[in-house]
Amino acid sequence: MNRLQNKTALITGGNSGIGFATAKEFLEQGATVIITGRNQGYLQEAKQALQGKVHTILSDTGNLDDIHKLAKQVQQITPRLDVVFINAGIGKFAPIEAVTEAHYDEQFNINVKGAYFTIQELLPLVNDGGSIILNTSINAHMGMANTSVYAATKAALLTLARTLSTELLPRRIRVNAISPGPVTTEILKKTGLTTEQVNGFKESLANQVPLGRLGDPSEIAKVATFFASDDSSFVIGAELIADGGMITL
Repeated sequence: MNRLQNKTALITGGNSGIGFATAKEFLEQGATVIITGRNQGYLQEAKQALQGKVHTILSDTGNLDDIHKLAKQVQQITPRLDVVFINAGIGKFAPIEAVTEAHYDEQFNINVKGAYFTIQELLPLVNDGGSIILNTSINAHMGMANTSVYAATKAALLTLARTLSTELLPRRIRVNAISPGPVTTEILKKTGLTTEQVNGFKESLANQVPLGRLGDPSEIAKVATFFASDDSSFVIGAELIADGGMITL
């Protein structure tokens, strides 16, 4: 199938995890794909894994200077975009007593501030009738201990899906959100937990999922393809929860 034929998509944080899986899926569906990442080595590894078919831009979503350069960098590859997948994000967990200003600021700078100003920067390049997709989390709906900052950042993105959809109605740009449940990605290795703690956390999460397992990044990528394609032409300001039933059952 070529559900994204003749469409050009940009994926932030596209060198690993859900972003990488989505880049692969978008390519298979016929799109021209650009991925961003903050590590040149990881970007090159992703490009090689995708047989050189993807365009790469070195850009840190947590750095406003990088964001302000992004539109010009994109224009060196393509004049217009049809799809923007705001995927770059981090998750660090701690009880409120242990949360520092640095812990708080890092997550809000990347997950919210970076996402917001990336959309602002790229908006002039997005074709009327285009699609913006926000990668959020079921943590926005849950009272999971030690996730207060992370969950708040994801809840902020959910409000953006609705408010920006309203603002962009004159241009028919659809803004929708994906809220994954626990997915097997590298993000858990970046939480500051030990390998033993990560494995225990993953096992605990899998036991809470009615399907009895963690999700695969490719499964979230297929949801992103739905939002990126014309199949979702009548879907706007919506959230699709992909969690194996963790909060829906």
